[in-house]
Amino acid sequence: MSRRHDWERAYSAAKTPDTGAETMSGVPLDAVYGDPDGEFPGQYPFTRGPYASMYRQKLWTMRMFAGFGTAEDTNTRFHELLRAGGTGLSVAFDLPTLMGRDSDDPLCLGEVGRSGVAVDTLADMVDLFAGIDLASVTTSMTINSPAIILMAMYVAVAEKSGVPRAALGGTIQNDILKEYQAQKEFIFPPRPSVRLVTDVVRFCTAEMPRFHPLSISGYHIREAGSTAAQELAFTLANGFAYIEAATAAGLAVDDFAPRLSFFFNAHIDFFEEIGKYRAARRIWARWLRDRYGAVAERSLQLRFHTQTAGVSLTAQQPELNVARVALEALAGVMGGTQSLHTDSFDEALALPTEKAARIALRTQQVIAFETGVASVADPLGGSHYVEWMTDEMERQAEKIFTHLDERGDGSILEGVNRAIEDGWFCGQIADAAHEFERRLNDGRRVLVGVTRFTEGDDGDSDTLYIGGDVEDVQRKRLATAKRNRDAPAVERVLGRVRTDASDPEINVMPAVLEAVRAEATLGEIITTFEGVFGTWVEKAQV
Repeated sequence: MSRRHDWERAYSAAKTPDTGAETMSGVPLDAVYGDPDGEFPGQYPFTRGPYASMYRQKLWTMRMFAGFGTAEDTNTRFHELLRAGGTGLSVAFDLPTLMGRDSDDPLCLGEVGRSGVAVDTLADMVDLFAGIDLASVTTSMTINSPAIILMAMYVAVAEKSGVPRAALGGTIQNDILKEYQAQKEFIFPPRPSVRLVTDVVRFCTAEMPRFHPLSISGYHIREAGSTAAQELAFTLANGFAYIEAATAAGLAVDDFAPRLSFFFNAHIDFFEEIGKYRAARRIWARWLRDRYGAVAERSLQLRFHTQTAGVSLTAQQPELNVARVALEALAGVMGGTQSLHTDSFDEALALPTEKAARIALRTQQVIAFETGVASVADPLGGSHYVEWMTDEMERQAEKIFTHLDERGDGSILEGVNRAIEDGWFCGQIADAAHEFERRLNDGRRVLVGVTRFTEGDDGDSDTLYIGGDVEDVQRKRLATAKRNRDAPAVERVLGRVRTDASDPEINVMPAVLEAVRAEATLGEIITTFEGVFGTWVEKAQV
């Protein structure tokens, strides 16, 4: 019996019936092509895709990243994106929220609501999702150091609207390791921070079967300047580290691994990106089965969200970014992504305008409904170049895994911790970024509109402006919330957070949930954690 026959059985079992597909000229198309005895989508090691049906029966989720100003401002944008055909929400938080600071913190002056939405208390989260049915819309939240707090707020919002936590679907990033490697939005030292990640995984495993409690992100590693192979290897190594941390906390790998997800960058080198995605699935499946003993098929199926490369966007001739984003998004689709965010063309200048965000969403819709690429799974599979690139990405990644494994004396988790502590990851990314800039400067790489073809840039684009009134409104709102709450109750719940955080055997998530219900602020909970865990100061590589 051929592997093609096995694929046909799996494909026919998909929930959505296949209504057929054809080219623009009317040529009928099979759902997949390939050697009858070769690998097919939905088959181990899932190089060609995690599911037999892929996009023929269900398109990727069009999840647009949005957030600015107050919760009410962003709620308006969410409703606009859903009306325009978006199928999932993705929340961008402002820098104070990402760093676990309240809007009235003196260090936050000038930053409130600028790069995302400001969230200080549960009341902000309630307003953020006002009028949105959390039982039917999946939500992604890009938050890391304070992830456990925002997760608790989301659960509490659902409770207030009558949606049980078990019905909630979506993803919280909750990936702290890459913060030390690339994005730098860390607060506590790495080891207790991983404990908080694991507590969220334990909570969701027990009580939120539809929610992804961890999205292991290579996106920010790539934005910091890594190569594609480094993005692939560092991201998967972090995934292996979380597997080891969760199993050490008592979870069986097949109980939580099926709901881990990944988040990759879609950069401009089209075929390299496709090879990266295909290699990621193959590596994850093999390591989960052979090293970590996973048996369940869904544990082995790497599923990922993709966002087009913000760092590839240019302020010069910004309209060209529409073309860049389209090509990057196409690479994500060709590589088999499960959800996709397309950047807006004006993001090199400011947060996107409503019009630019709509064009970005329409770009996905053109790919989905006009190009025909969703009709056939892994349409570039079997290409000599694509297969070689997939193998090359895997080869380079495995070399890095060997290095980390040796550093950790047989533990990827310990190897990653040590490589963070001595600055190895930062040094590798800095070297790669420097080398890329050298190639741009000496002409070996061309950046259209910047290093060549520079005529035609009039520098005139409408942009979204976030005024200082946002900060004033948010600070007044926070002051009112503090004044009207039960202060002794807040002190009691923060005391419980402190006690539970001091015992690594206790899952601190229930205490945090109690704290947000009592209107304890994000910053107050973070300060409580700091009293137990301390803070982290990055060491320069020598």
